Amino acid sequence: MSIGTKLAWDDTVLPFQLDRSDMRGRVARLDGVLSGVLKQHDYPEPVEALVAEMALLTALIGQTIKLRWKLSLQVQTNGPVRMIATDYYGPESEGEPARIRAYASFDADRITDAPPFQQLGNGYFAVLIDQGEGMQPYQGIAPLVGTCLADAAAGYFAQSEQLPTTFALSYGKSREPGVAEHWRAGGIMLQHMPKASPHAVEPTGERGFLQPDDVVADDARENWTRVNMHVQTVEELELIGPTVSPDQLLVRLFHEEQPRVFPAQAVRFGCTCSEDRVRQSLSIYSAKDIATMTTEDGKVTADCQFCSAHYELDPATVGFEAKDDG
Repeated sequence: MSIGTKLAWDDTVLPFQLDRSDMRGRVARLDGVLSGVLKQHDYPEPVEALVAEMALLTALIGQTIKLRWKLSLQVQTNGPVRMIATDYYGPESEGEPARIRAYASFDADRITDAPPFQQLGNGYFAVLIDQGEGMQPYQGIAPLVGTCLADAAAGYFAQSEQLPTTFALSYGKSREPGVAEHWRAGGIMLQHMPKASPHAVEPTGERGFLQPDDVVADDARENWTRVNMHVQTVEELELIGPTVSPDQLLVRLFHEEQPRVFPAQAVRFGCTCSEDRVRQSLSIYSAKDIATMTTEDGKVTADCQFCSAHYELDPATVGFEAKDDG
């Protein structure tokens, strides 16, 4: 791939609906978002690939939900990459971009030359929706199955939401003479529109868990199969989008399905950490607890895992026994 300038459709998510087949979807293209996420850390390339895929899934899934505040995705495993966490913050007002942040924790000495997904091991895929103060957060968990994070996400929707869901994703490094190497990603998410609870089914997935095909209603199976056949014809460069815009891609793939597009949502890298939030997180500790966190030079320090921001605080001013340093 060879992309030197920002394209009009970079860092956007385009919602659409296929009226003929009663399906809804999203097309996402990420460029600057990934640069913002990945430049905060010195990840090995397999970890970068996993974070890029997770950020792309977060953009696609986050835009499907009416958010007052935050959607979080998380993968926890016993493998070399122990955790990947992402947050999607809905737009603060109409016309504003959504914000994405992400990070991974891993054991550097356990990272191998194996494909990225094989760095994960056994674990689970979780979705948390937090609509803000006064609202009860929602959390759903499903096993980490398949051969990629997209499979795990589709398995989550089948297992926890009984929503048939399919993804087609592409991501990698853009290399061009005179242009800094950087990651790009693009993808499609498709879901059958929600219906009444599906009929009883026998799970066909690994370890006996539901898969997308298991939760497709009988009267929707023909549409589901046909649309998935269209998705399977997509090429990686079409998904990344250096020459094909999202609406052109939809027409190419789904012109017989009567695609209808809606306004695109801009997305940006953005972190919500601040000194006030650090102080709030420390407010549950006593002065004795704070003393155990204080460095030799008399500071309480904190680092944001998402953006690497570093905070240094006077220990007398944090915790529930804090004193005003003014």
